[in-house]
Amino acid sequence: MAQVNAGEFKKGIKVIVENEPYDMLECNFVKPGKGQALYKTRLRNLLKGTILDRTYKSGDSLEAADIRKGRGSYTYRDAESYYFLDNDTFEQYGLPAAVYDDTMKFLLEGSEVDLLFWNDKLIAMTPPMHVVLEVTYAEPAARGNTATNVTKLATVETGAEVQVPAFIEQGNRVKIEVETGNYIERVAI
Repeated sequence: MAQVNAGEFKKGIKVIVENEPYDMLECNFVKPGKGQALYKTRLRNLLKGTILDRTYKSGDSLEAADIRKGRGSYTYRDAESYYFLDNDTFEQYGLPAAVYDDTMKFLLEGSEVDLLFWNDKLIAMTPPMHVVLEVTYAEPAARGNTATNVTKLATVETGAEVQVPAFIEQGNRVKIEVETGNYIERVAI
C-alpha cells in the first residue's frame, strides 16, 4: 500500500493508524528551536467516529487508506441492518440499524445517499441534507393561532414526528433537515 510521508500530511487525507482508517481533520507543522520538525495531527476514526491526537516527526510516514466514495440508494431494512445499493457496482451493502436509526427516520426507500467504502466494504452512509415528505397526520390549527410562532406535532410519511408551524395540514409536503429533524418550509405540490 502507498505510504504518506509526514511532509505530505494535510487536512482531508485518509490514512491507516493501528489497522483502522482515519480522516485527518487537521495537521499543524511545529518547528521547535532545536531538534526535528513535528506534525501535530487530529484524526477521526472512520469506523467508530472517535478522535485521536497524534504527533509525528518529520521522517515518519503512515499507510494511505483505500477509501472510495460513491453514490447509492436506500433499498430496505431488516431487523439488524439498513441496506443500500451502490449505483456504480449495483451491489448491496448493509449497515447496522442501531447506529443509523436517527438518521434513517426521514428517508424513504429509494432515497439517494452518499456511501463511503474502505477496502470495498461499506463503512459509512451520509444522507441528503434535506428531504421533502408528505404530512400524513397533523392536528387541526386552533383558530387565532396563525399569526404567532405556534408549532404543533405532525407525522410524516416515514412515520417520524416533526414540529411544524400551526398552518401545516395533512397532505401538505414539507422540507425537513435530516440531521436535526427541523422543519424548514412548506413545499408546493
